[in-house]
Amino acid sequence: MNIGIIGATGYGGVELYRILANHRYVENIHLYTSSQEKKSYIEEYPHLNHIDGGELKPLIPEQVKEENDVVFLATPSGISASLTPKLISDHVKIIDLSGDLRLKNAADYEQWYKKAPAPDELLQEAVYGLTELNHEKIKGAKVLANPGCYPTATLLGLAPLAKERIVKPNSIIVDAKSGVSGAGRSASLATSFVEIQDNFKIYKVHKHQHIPEIEQELHHLDEKIGCISFSTHLVPMTRGIMATMYIELLEEWNTSKLIDLYETFYAHSPFVRIRKNGSFPSTKEVYGSNYCDIGLDFDKRTNRLTVVSVIDNLMKGAAGQAVQNFNVMSDFAENEGLTLLPVYP
Repeated sequence: MNIGIIGATGYGGVELYRILANHRYVENIHLYTSSQEKKSYIEEYPHLNHIDGGELKPLIPEQVKEENDVVFLATPSGISASLTPKLISDHVKIIDLSGDLRLKNAADYEQWYKKAPAPDELLQEAVYGLTELNHEKIKGAKVLANPGCYPTATLLGLAPLAKERIVKPNSIIVDAKSGVSGAGRSASLATSFVEIQDNFKIYKVHKHQHIPEIEQELHHLDEKIGCISFSTHLVPMTRGIMATMYIELLEEWNTSKLIDLYETFYAHSPFVRIRKNGSFPSTKEVYGSNYCDIGLDFDKRTNRLTVVSVIDNLMKGAAGQAVQNFNVMSDFAENEGLTLLPVYP
């Protein structure tokens, strides 16, 4: 297959290239940029100096459609909303890694992203690509909205509970932490070495754009689940997300029974690994892989469940999940090109 990557110079774009370059059903990878055209990809990423050519191409929609079977948009939010309609055709499938196509309600996008939304017909057509929850719809998708990194970790940690409808309404608290690569490659004061090293910061308090995405998908499983409290923190590490979730349940459970619930729910999900009783994951244990590791424990004293979910934000939180969805959309094995063990230490 011929693959296009728009936004190839960002961290999500180069991670897509790393995976797809080792995918046995990918023949050509075309790299597009609106800011670095005609430069060599090797100039941007010298660690790829073994590749031949690799010139960054200008972003011309008609040319992109002619050259590719599947196009990945690894762009900042606000670009895909206007670009995707220009790329739609009968033979091209689109996988958008930005947040532009995730929210079905255009007004929610305007409120949380402070940008003009995509056309409503495009929002309704786009399939939400959390593979473990939406596998059948993804199979037939022509336009796919790849989930955000925080929503991926959070939703995978909460989905079995929501599906079982055992969550007390408005009781979910999510304390999430991310490595600095989640902020993208563009230089900023907030993510500079001096600002982030030996520091730990909360940001976008009650205003994070992933809040409506998480609530939207939870409500598909249990409309009574209500609102969530969601806090995000920046941690001085390159990769990784840990979402620690606190949930009140409608009845008393025990940890072993809850672990059985999770193992059953994810029995056919190759990239979700449930920890045994008493074991909790760390971000390093999924580093460089497409795995989501989940550990949990029920506290009878407070009748509250603690769930810990970890992913690599550039893999399961972005490029890895996008390729997982590409595989499902193309009727390949779901783990094709993604059988990468975590890098440790």
